[in-house]
Amino acid sequence: MMEEENVVRPHQEMASLSLQEKKYLLAVERGDVASVRRMLQKAHEADININCVDPLGRSALLMAIDNENLEMVELLIEHKVDTKDALLHAISEEFVEAVEVLLEHEETLHKNGDPHSWEALPPDTATFTPDITPLILSAHRDNYEIIKILLDRGSTLPMPHDVRCGCDECVTSRMEDSLRHSRSRINAYRALASPSLIALSSKDPILTAFELSWELRRLSFLEHEFKCEYQELRRQCQDFATALLDHTRSSYELEVLLNHDPTGPAFEHGERMHLNRLKLAIKLRQKKFVAHPNVQQLLASIWYEGLPGFRRKNMFLQALEIVRIGVLFPFFSVGYIIAPHSMVGQTMRKPFIKFICHSASYFTFLFMLILASQRIESVIGNWMGHEVDEHEPAPTKRGAAPTIVEWFILAWVSGLIWSEVKQLWDVGLEEYVNDMWNVIDFVTNSLYVATVALRVVAYYRVQKENENQAPGSVIPALQREEWDTWDPMLISEGLFSAANIFSSLKLVYIFSVNPHLGPLQVSLSRMVMDIMKFFFLYVLVLFAFSCGLNQLLWYYADMEKKQCPSAMPFSANVSTTNADPNACTVWRRFANLFETIQTLFWAVFGLVDLDSFELDGIKVFTRFWGMLMFGTYSVINIVVLLNLLIAMMNHSYQLISVSAASLAKKKRKKKLYAYLRVREIVD
Repeated sequence: MMEEENVVRPHQEMASLSLQEKKYLLAVERGDVASVRRMLQKAHEADININCVDPLGRSALLMAIDNENLEMVELLIEHKVDTKDALLHAISEEFVEAVEVLLEHEETLHKNGDPHSWEALPPDTATFTPDITPLILSAHRDNYEIIKILLDRGSTLPMPHDVRCGCDECVTSRMEDSLRHSRSRINAYRALASPSLIALSSKDPILTAFELSWELRRLSFLEHEFKCEYQELRRQCQDFATALLDHTRSSYELEVLLNHDPTGPAFEHGERMHLNRLKLAIKLRQKKFVAHPNVQQLLASIWYEGLPGFRRKNMFLQALEIVRIGVLFPFFSVGYIIAPHSMVGQTMRKPFIKFICHSASYFTFLFMLILASQRIESVIGNWMGHEVDEHEPAPTKRGAAPTIVEWFILAWVSGLIWSEVKQLWDVGLEEYVNDMWNVIDFVTNSLYVATVALRVVAYYRVQKENENQAPGSVIPALQREEWDTWDPMLISEGLFSAANIFSSLKLVYIFSVNPHLGPLQVSLSRMVMDIMKFFFLYVLVLFAFSCGLNQLLWYYADMEKKQCPSAMPFSANVSTTNADPNACTVWRRFANLFETIQTLFWAVFGLVDLDSFELDGIKVFTRFWGMLMFGTYSVINIVVLLNLLIAMMNHSYQLISVSAASLAKKKRKKKLYAYLRVREIVD
């Protein structure tokens, strides 16, 4: 897209030019320097306007610039023709020699406080918009020589005001011309994204490209109308930062680049690599930079450090090595805790070994959860011939003390919580929350903590009830059906079951290092976002139809309730012989707004039939109208919205799998995430 704004200027017809002026412009067009010199010397006598323009609006100086005739340009400037925006035209044509000549001429004529020649032009006759400066235009052309010339002469390019800036200048600019205000910001960022300008003006070009790319990403969301332009500039910054990696000639240069920290000391070969620049690239979503082959080669060498020759082994030997390390994870963990600087402790520091040990520990934790869910103590008691109440196993009694397996689970949960607290301390709250897996970990740990707290409450409540009894008397254990609806034990079991689900789903994150399962995780995450978008529209339709059906059928549902035996008062003088047992389930479906919402939700899965509209006392028209509303809801949600969701999810999956190259980058990126996750859980 051209950065200059072409405007229609008043054409000066050829008939308005004198014969001498026509010859003058023709000589300039042909490059006849000798003839032009004679005409300029006699311009006053021959009544020649040396600043005249042709029908296209081009002056003699612009013609000379278009023809790249340096001698003619120098001659015209020597005779003091009006330069106007000739400097911008020379930059646009990338005529470096003419730019130098015009800059020297401008410096001799310009006075401090006065506008430059290109700034003094009226906006309606200028070829370029007022926000286009020589440095911005040269950056748009990405001309290294011209940018260097301008920077050496002191030209600067300040950062544009924020898109939400409320200063007087921005407010006035928006009121005068909102389109020009937005285009001027785009022009400024297009200049800032110039690789040549970044290379010449920044002390840390990679950091500048990263930060500018992130800022352009933010602007693409704030200014939706120009999203494509900002995204294209963002890709340009990413390509520039990635191209710099091609110039690394050795592993040492690559290590220095990826471990560079502007606020810390310089990286020395042999030091422990923190990969600060690479972590910043991941934080700012520089996918091309992360997926570069040079970066991946270095990461692979670090990842398999401590296991020489592992990648050269076949799949069977690799699996045996992984199993061996996984089985020995308690030995490695204890050795690391007791003697972190010993050989065993140093082995535990190796990324791949640490990852296997963490994974093995987590699999053991999941195994403990399975044992707890299957009430292993009761099963073992039955095997051993112990007497156990078959209706109420000991571990599930109200206020029961923790079992051995539950104590192990509590120990593991304590370690997981400490790991999350340490990570939060190291990376900070903002970066911690940006990773959704960290949010899931926080929710999971919170559920476990709430489970433990409720179990403690239930235990002390039962103990207090026993203390309040007469000495020597024993309260018989209540069966589960006799417990209070909101008993802490029941609530704790519900939270514990939800925590088990989250803990098992965490395997998706661990399996992301697999080259086959990693891309599926990316697709899954995108599909979850599609479901969230669909959910808002679905809830709106669900709520609308629920309100309508509840208002239509509530009276008949209330009449149906009177036929339910369990809903009748105990002292009611009504014979229960005529009561309909099915009424106990039918009346709930439209009794109130909440029940109606549930009914329509389960209708999506085909669990509600038309018999639900056969209510007691319902009229033909009301029944027909209710079934019509229900049918309309089914068409909208099942036929339209669900198929729309399937199409959205299919599109998201195709974005991942359509390109093999892009897919490979995703796999490497997910492997890198797993690596950095392990490296962050450090001593």
